[in-house]
Amino acid sequence: MANRVDINVNMIPWSIQRAGFELHEFIQNTPMIKDWIDQRKKPTVKQLETFSNKVHLPFGYFFLAEPPVEELPIPFFRTGKGKTDTVSLNVYDTILLLQNRQEWLTDYLLENDFPPLDYVGSYKSEFDAKKIAENIREYLDINPKWAFRFKTKYETLNYITQKIENLGIVVSFNSIVENNPYRPINVNDCRGFVLVNQIAPFLFVNSGDTKSAQLFTLIHELAHVWIGQSAGFDFRDFMPADDPIELLCDKVAAEFLVPHNLFNKMWETPEDIERMATKFKVSPIVIGRRALDFGEISKSDFFEFYNNYIKEIANIPKPKSSGGSFYSNSKKRIGLLFAAHINQAVKQNQLLYRDAFRLTGLKGKTYDKFISEHF
Repeated sequence: MANRVDINVNMIPWSIQRAGFELHEFIQNTPMIKDWIDQRKKPTVKQLETFSNKVHLPFGYFFLAEPPVEELPIPFFRTGKGKTDTVSLNVYDTILLLQNRQEWLTDYLLENDFPPLDYVGSYKSEFDAKKIAENIREYLDINPKWAFRFKTKYETLNYITQKIENLGIVVSFNSIVENNPYRPINVNDCRGFVLVNQIAPFLFVNSGDTKSAQLFTLIHELAHVWIGQSAGFDFRDFMPADDPIELLCDKVAAEFLVPHNLFNKMWETPEDIERMATKFKVSPIVIGRRALDFGEISKSDFFEFYNNYIKEIANIPKPKSSGGSFYSNSKKRIGLLFAAHINQAVKQNQLLYRDAFRLTGLKGKTYDKFISEHF
């Protein structure tokens, strides 16, 4: 007979709702759960393991006296609103995943005498978006026209990502929790987040977004590093939350991607929006907003353009993604800078393979092949 275990049955409804399921629907689809809640039956170890995997909760939680208090470790902002205390479980788990990586990397870099990054928080008392954007470009060693040389947004994004990682900032692109395709991260829930510290800042960008949106999110997050504040955001339609820092980072990103002086040289009429968007590798919405900010179009004209544009792209069928190779996806999900530190730590006997597997989400031969392909 299978061994049955005593659990805290009060944890079951909490765990189901925490995972985003409707309690009555979940119980209807899995009738044995009702028996556990009503204490008519106890679960077997195997049944409890299966259930814990389904609700994305560690097995041991069901033996706790009460549900733990789970708080977001960073502020999270909603477009048109302020800070929120709740995000989807998939977003929450991804924040914790990258926070765990950051904690390891910070300790590793300190142990190996890496110095603090002087640009982190260097503009925490500065509210001039132009100055911040210029300083970021200086550190990245690029000029205001840097995006003009690339043919595609894909090339543009790859180039600036490498430049950012060269500064010691880890960049992760993903649209699922680690490598789990059954746990998607909806763009409307989270476009990105940034974990800031002086040693190892981490940026996360939702790769399910358009390339132009990913680029804007990435630079918005980079501004957070210069200002020295962690945050997450849904950033719907390139609109920030009603928060002074979010508004500032939005302005920095806009100035970095579409500098005011270049805009003035290129703008003639509203017909230029699409042409300029192609040149700067940004969304037409960004160009339209810059035109509004600089008084080239009225607010009513901007929102007419904005609404028409949203309707147009909503009717365009989304191309089916091939998914890409697992190893190229892993490169983006983990970030080459983080993977390089993991590889070096393993070689120096400062990190066990089992911990390298845990930190990268890659195991055994999969880990070996990934490392051999990139280092």
